[in-house]
Amino acid sequence: MKNLMTHLDKYAMLIVKTGVNVQSGDLVQLDISVNQAALARLIVKKAYAAGARQVVLKWTDDTILREQVENMEIEELRTVPEYKQAEMDDLVAQRISRISVVSQDPGVFAGIPTERIEAYQQYDRKLLFGLRQVAAANKISWTVVAAAEGPWAAKVFPELAESEQVDALWDAIFKATKVYEADPVEAWRLHEKTLQEKATMMNQEQFKALHYQAPGTDLTIGLPENHVWDSARSINEKGFEFMANMPTEEIFTAPDRRVVDGVVASTKPLAYAGQVITGISLTFKEGAIIDVKAEQGEEVLKALVEMDEGSKYLGEVALVPDPSPISQSGIIFYSTLFDENASNHLAIGNAYAFSIADGVEMSEKELGEHGLNRSKNHVDFMIGSDRMNIDGIRQDGSRIAIFRNGDWA
Repeated sequence: MKNLMTHLDKYAMLIVKTGVNVQSGDLVQLDISVNQAALARLIVKKAYAAGARQVVLKWTDDTILREQVENMEIEELRTVPEYKQAEMDDLVAQRISRISVVSQDPGVFAGIPTERIEAYQQYDRKLLFGLRQVAAANKISWTVVAAAEGPWAAKVFPELAESEQVDALWDAIFKATKVYEADPVEAWRLHEKTLQEKATMMNQEQFKALHYQAPGTDLTIGLPENHVWDSARSINEKGFEFMANMPTEEIFTAPDRRVVDGVVASTKPLAYAGQVITGISLTFKEGAIIDVKAEQGEEVLKALVEMDEGSKYLGEVALVPDPSPISQSGIIFYSTLFDENASNHLAIGNAYAFSIADGVEMSEKELGEHGLNRSKNHVDFMIGSDRMNIDGIRQDGSRIAIFRNGDWA
């Protein structure tokens, strides 16, 4: 790609300044593929320039990870060594700012037995449980961004020559994250302002429930009292803003886990646990998932729903208009980071504590009593389309149109 390093330099600055908003004295962790060394060096350089006291680098490698999942003894695969857990717990206690750069092949675990993938997922959930809990309560700054690599690019752009695929994916990433703008940081400030206006509108309404209708979908989702709609812009416990996902086109809140009834169908593939799941259909009764179907990857999806008690319930409801730039690009990214920002979506598993007023000050038990789901999982799947209508149900039972034909009414 022409001027790739110039674009990567702007991208790294955006990640550091808008993504986690590094402040003087911050401890920063960077999770990134070994194939992204050029971007890693730029991020590290800019993090130190912003005042970071230390950047802890965590390299990832899809090829090695697949070998481990395929060949290790299952019990060892699911066991977290004490030294790794101690290190992670120490980083959490020090309130790290975490940058996660995703570039994984959507089919990295294709062909590996489900029980092996599940064992690795258990390891991952145990190791990162404390980190995910403080992140879900906005006690730390964190951001998830993407980088282009060959296997992922080949999945997204199979019609292109191999020599063109990675450049095409970088181009799509830069467009979605506003890197091509003269001042990406300012462009994100203005974008976030628009999203917050939608969140404010929904917060003023305080709907009792939402009713979704589309082909394959007829679902009612209750909302807890004093729920809070928000966007990816968040504020950590020190009072500094950060952007949890880039790109982002959503506003979101937590459902009342006890009040979800009906059926919902997915509209985009879900890349989960190194496999691609398509044609999802979930049936809910009194909050719980009681039936699971998928055209591809059904066993993996069922294993997800059975992971823990909270995996039978929803933890997030998000609104994304179909006319969003990512949707209109027509690209299926096979990455939740992008595909969720092209479509209304729901999340199986844990709810964010900040999705209810004063939730970050509540105990796990209190959050549950207010209807927020608690789980070690949080997996988004996409349900929106240009054929989806959503009504807001007020406390008195009256209705107001929120979405019509996939866009704000």
